[in-house]
Amino acid sequence: MNNLYEDANEDDEENENSSQNGAAADDKLFELLKDLRQGEAKKKNLPPFVVFLENSLQDMATLYPTTLEELEKCQGVSKGKAIKYGKPFVELIEKYVEENDIEKPDDFVMRSVLNKSSNKVYIIQNIDKKIPLETIAKHKSLKLDELLEEMETIAASGTKLNLDYAIDEWLDDDEQEEIIDYFKSCETSSLEIAQKELCDNDYTLEQLKIMRIKFLSVFGN
Repeated sequence: MNNLYEDANEDDEENENSSQNGAAADDKLFELLKDLRQGEAKKKNLPPFVVFLENSLQDMATLYPTTLEELEKCQGVSKGKAIKYGKPFVELIEKYVEENDIEKPDDFVMRSVLNKSSNKVYIIQNIDKKIPLETIAKHKSLKLDELLEEMETIAASGTKLNLDYAIDEWLDDDEQEEIIDYFKSCETSSLEIAQKELCDNDYTLEQLKIMRIKFLSVFGN
């Protein structure tokens, strides 16, 4: 199993970035942040995506937050998450900014990130009402994978989403348990690697993504 993890960071970048709406402005810093996330996750015995999502790292490599308060402006980073995991990340970024003589974006750019998930309240309210995910996506002109991406960012920032009503239609109890057990011990944020490791059941990326959202809601904060 571990042989698939040796290049986990490379796989994360290759496979995850294609599913993200944005990309890091500073690729070198993004790689450094991914390496740091891998190390911090290993020290804490957590999956890397619990520490910070890929889109959180992309924002860090674009906005250069050097304080915990600035870090909170990144997608998927709540105050609690910044306090819990953020110190080594802002320290790395501060050192990187100084060594490379980088001019940080102004406050307007920092604030604008807060508006990236403008659908947040709508999504939360409709999940509470147990509205089918396909319906929520359609009403906001989103593809299903785009909706799942926004939901994962919401869950990562500390809002618990009870998606059992949707998950139960997609996966039986044994399948749900298998995927949760996998995430408890995985060392990668790549869902493609998860697919390979769980290949006996032919899970779709959407099934794995929704279970990762559940994992974040239950275990991630």
